[in-house]
Amino acid sequence: MIKRLIPLLLISCFVQLAHADNTRLTITGASTVAPVIADIARAFEQTNPGTRIDVQTGGSSRGIADTRSGRADIGMISRALYASEEDLSGYPFAMDGISLITHSSNPIDALSHEQIIAIFTGQIINWQEVGGPDRLISVVNKAEGRSTLELFLVFFKLSNSDIKAQVVIGDNQQGIKTVAGNPGAIGYVSIGAAEYESELGTPIKLIPLAGVAPTMAHVADGSFPLSRPLNLVTASPAEGLSARFIEFARSNSVHGLINEHFFVPLANAE
Repeated sequence: MIKRLIPLLLISCFVQLAHADNTRLTITGASTVAPVIADIARAFEQTNPGTRIDVQTGGSSRGIADTRSGRADIGMISRALYASEEDLSGYPFAMDGISLITHSSNPIDALSHEQIIAIFTGQIINWQEVGGPDRLISVVNKAEGRSTLELFLVFFKLSNSDIKAQVVIGDNQQGIKTVAGNPGAIGYVSIGAAEYESELGTPIKLIPLAGVAPTMAHVADGSFPLSRPLNLVTASPAEGLSARFIEFARSNSVHGLINEHFFVPLANAE
């Protein structure tokens, strides 16, 4: 009797595991992407009763590492996949841009490419040197593992060791709060987050890049030079619940949610 029960118990365990795999997802990664994916996840759960999706932040590097190790079913990265990440499958769903920000009281309205490099590398340390007030510059840089940092460095052809930062921050909100609280500060964050906070009255100013205003409209039409795709990634081609969720996240039905987070839905960016 016991021998006959063992196969039945094993079958029962496999059924339960399969059921769990088909109803639960863990998604980790970029803090830029997490809020919109959390909203998309809630919408997906409502249309798929019984499913549970856990969305966790930690940076794009965590999303890559967790997806490769199996700790996450899907990773979130706020950039394109690198050549070294071709083992992963990427699924872009929206576009974003990165803007330099200063305190709104700073009279500087534009900086050249060379001036930006000189400020972030410590060659220019006072706003007076670029036509501003006699005030020390406080450089706010992103922490290691943040894709915003990686894109900034690539665009300006710098390494992180070149940056002479007074403050190192994590997510966009921390960067905005830091700059808003320091009239001498300069940093860089997601355009969508910066536009939203500026419209709410947060004392920050978005600085043009290469003469192009940092707006989501310019991200959408492809004219803003420092823009990026927002991606969902899987360890192998998505299937099952992961594939269903990714398809939903890339569908027209969530464009409203993506717009609410001040990103450009993929279809609108093409």
